[in-house]
Amino acid sequence: MKHYLLSVVQPTGGQPPAPDALAEIMRNVEAFNDELRAAGAWVFAGGLHGPETATVLRPQDGDVLITDGPYAEGKEYLGGLCLIRAADLDEALEWGRKAALATTLPIEVRPFVDRH
Repeated sequence: MKHYLLSVVQPTGGQPPAPDALAEIMRNVEAFNDELRAAGAWVFAGGLHGPETATVLRPQDGDVLITDGPYAEGKEYLGGLCLIRAADLDEALEWGRKAALATTLPIEVRPFVDRH
């Protein structure tokens, strides 16, 4: 089994869903996580705070510069992630499809580099 990262792509400046819609999304995400666990594919999942909460550590001249806030600005940011086990890319993409339906957000699927 290979490991894949399912990245939840959050639009910058987007408005959060209404409370009722958010509650339904969270139920769907929990059902998705339960399905992953039942299939033995779940490794880890979690949401992230917005990029304004980030701290960036950058090597510079033998030291490390610490900067508050996001380093890169963009129209989207990593809103959450899910690390899964899947036999191949097709299986990972199927999990990504289910994640997109549960979260109502775009999902990026990427394999980890095989170190074996």
